[in-house]
Amino acid sequence: MKTFDSELIGRLQLTRVVLESGHKIEQPGEPIRYLYFLESGMASMTTTFPDGAEVEVGMFGYESVIGVSALMGTIQSLNHVYTQVAGVGYRCSYANALKEFDRFGVFHNLCLRYVQAQLIQSSQSAGCASRHNYEQRLSRWLLITADRTHFDTFKMSQEFLSHMLGSTRSTVSVVAGTLKKEGLIDYKRGVISILDRKGLEARSCVCYRIITEYLANYEKFDTAHTA
Repeated sequence: MKTFDSELIGRLQLTRVVLESGHKIEQPGEPIRYLYFLESGMASMTTTFPDGAEVEVGMFGYESVIGVSALMGTIQSLNHVYTQVAGVGYRCSYANALKEFDRFGVFHNLCLRYVQAQLIQSSQSAGCASRHNYEQRLSRWLLITADRTHFDTFKMSQEFLSHMLGSTRSTVSVVAGTLKKEGLIDYKRGVISILDRKGLEARSCVCYRIITEYLANYEKFDTAHTA
């Protein structure tokens, strides 16, 4: 939010929000009424299959614009979006966001750059799921979550971790147990603590570096369309 000037923030009419773990932000088939800007915490986007299984397809942290797809013409959400790690932030109405987006100023440019960053993240994560093992993927996910929440300890249920890995709870237990035995994390009673960050980075795949470097610098990238 520090990139925005006071007049821009005033036009958006931001409202501060406290988001508890499990707070529902978007539901499939429901209108996107608000855009959210997190200052802390982490939210997840999942796709639900006919048998009820869910798989995480997106993550949102302090660099994110949750609901930005509404500005691209998606009136009704296609996915579940909910807070996985509790935090705080701001929200504005879709109507105010659209008015500001149509001014083709700073807000417009940053939203487009963020959409590109989200595409990079999604495509890298898809490739990661097909090429890398569960230990590498869980290590990457835990590191990205820690970066976005600014905490090395956070609550995380086995059910959600299974969504993230696209696996079963028993697989989560085995994978988390492996990282725990290696002294990289501690995991008990739904709480995960990163004990050895450098070791976890070494255990992760190259996707962690690619995603984090792009997300950390996406606002600096200019194109002929956003300059």
